[in-house]
Amino acid sequence: MGQQGEYTFLIDEETQSTRIDSVLSLLLSETSRSYIQKLIEGGHLLVNDQPCFSKKYRVSAGDKVAISIPEPEVLAVEPENIPLDIIYEDEDVLVVNKPRGMVVHPAAGNYTGTLVNAILYHCKGRLSSINGVIRPGIVHRIDKDTSGLLMVAKNNRAHESLSGQLAAHTITRKYTALVYNNFNEDEGTVDAPLGRDPRNRLRRAVTKENSKRAVTHWRVIERFGRYTLIEAQLETGRTHQIRVHMAYIKHPLVGDMLYGPKKQELFRDGQLLHAGVLGFVHPTTGQYMEFSAPLPGEFEKVLEKLRGDKS
Repeated sequence: MGQQGEYTFLIDEETQSTRIDSVLSLLLSETSRSYIQKLIEGGHLLVNDQPCFSKKYRVSAGDKVAISIPEPEVLAVEPENIPLDIIYEDEDVLVVNKPRGMVVHPAAGNYTGTLVNAILYHCKGRLSSINGVIRPGIVHRIDKDTSGLLMVAKNNRAHESLSGQLAAHTITRKYTALVYNNFNEDEGTVDAPLGRDPRNRLRRAVTKENSKRAVTHWRVIERFGRYTLIEAQLETGRTHQIRVHMAYIKHPLVGDMLYGPKKQELFRDGQLLHAGVLGFVHPTTGQYMEFSAPLPGEFEKVLEKLRGDKS
């Protein structure tokens, strides 16, 4: 699903004085900054109900910002020869370690360079068709700036099996995250329903209105004083679930400018969140399989710096 539609935001004090294209690329995280700039130049942006054509406009607190993203043209998604880090593959499933910064499927402003373009090339088009031409084989997704393991279905029977396991909450999904602040406990559970943020429809929030049950189990891996490395295990899999739940309990993810501090000192290129463990029952053999992927280099570098500061 892309981000086409009408979006309205109220600028808060934390965001003021930031360029409008930067603000919108943060809020519209699945839409590229270059495409947002084209929309601004094309007259799709209103600031305080007046057209704004400058991508360099710096927002003020209280500004009402409205942008319209047109429906994408119906395009054939092209296979692209993009290197993939394949953890496992057979006739039914593919397990891929997605790098941070790669969008999972095409959407407004991101029609190429996505994981779908890459797997179409790798699998020569032999993927499940349940999710349509934009998302062939995609059973679940992780955010653009989250790295780690994704399962891909190579046929419809496998897709139905894997999506059924997701719905039944029987798939193992463990993430490693670096969050702000120290914890009093060593482990815990956040059981708080998630829905769209009524003040910003691109954000999710803990809310009782039009929400779904969301449960995240967490445990401390390593403490760094101001920061903590945790493992977060999903019981449910809502959009931005770990990011919202951790922010809700006052432990936002480092690098997460949507739910955490706008000024990030340690890491500025997106949330430090890695889908490191993925386990499921194989659609054909019925055997439980579990896979793991190491932390990416940029995540490890941040941890090395913190360990050096601690010693």
